[in-house]
Amino acid sequence: MLDTVLLAVGPGDADRSDQLAEAVLEVAKPAGATVILAHVFTSDEYDQVLDRLDFDRTVDEIDPDAVASRHSTIHDLQAVLDEHDVDYEIRGAVGEHGQSIVDLAASTSADRVVVGGRRRSPTGKAVFGSTAQEVLLSAPCPVTFVRSEALEG
Repeated sequence: MLDTVLLAVGPGDADRSDQLAEAVLEVAKPAGATVILAHVFTSDEYDQVLDRLDFDRTVDEIDPDAVASRHSTIHDLQAVLDEHDVDYEIRGAVGEHGQSIVDLAASTSADRVVVGGRRRSPTGKAVFGSTAQEVLLSAPCPVTFVRSEALEG
């Protein structure tokens, strides 16, 4: 049974949000599953986003869920899920991308994780690592990988 689908997005996913939405709709809509829209930020990315989105850092600690909910990629995905009448929640996390996605999958009891990524040459994988690879190998549930067609070195 499929109750919860975690769709994890990051800074590089704006250009493939349509593909990600299509992949998550394909599994979540027929099952009536809730989609967790999750945006994961490294600490540096989080600080940059707080500045760019004009969050007031003088108030109490800023909730990563609130930051994620104001991100444009999340807005795009919300619109698609609303259009298709699919229930969703928004989560934000700060940390290393791969491990944070795995942790979110565990804490939300996700039945499926959907992640995006780019085609990489073997050298690119060795030099830069792969968030998607870490999620594929460590997630507590099946993972759907949505690949961008552009090859990165």
